[in-house]
Amino acid sequence: MNGGAGVSGSAVARAQGTFNIAFGLWPLMHRRSFEGVFGPKHDYWIAATVALLLVGNGTVQLLNASTPEGVAFAKRLGVTTAAALACVDVVNVARGRISSAYLVDAAAEVGWLGVWMRAAPTPDTIVNRLSERMPRSVC
Repeated sequence: MNGGAGVSGSAVARAQGTFNIAFGLWPLMHRRSFEGVFGPKHDYWIAATVALLLVGNGTVQLLNASTPEGVAFAKRLGVTTAAALACVDVVNVARGRISSAYLVDAAAEVGWLGVWMRAAPTPDTIVNRLSERMPRSVC
């Protein structure tokens, strides 16, 4: 915890990165169980493409979780990934194009958005650098 502000951004980046890698690898490693939950994929290349993008995003999050600048980057990547996946899930379930099981994923993605909102703020390194250079009488 960070002064009651929530979990550290670094911890969230690592957790979401791990989540994205695990769920990205699933359809690549065991297509049968993935399709058993989410339904058969007629254009499997789409599922494989999304899976590889998730593995890539998760890897980037893990690699950037150790510095304030990296955490800020991992947060932007994590929030945009979660928002995009949640929207795609909800819209396509509503249109009847994909299984309603994807609503479980949408809920998980909305959960990531909530966790990022509660995470301790990431210092704005540009503002910090500028304020360090300003004379104290100005600040």
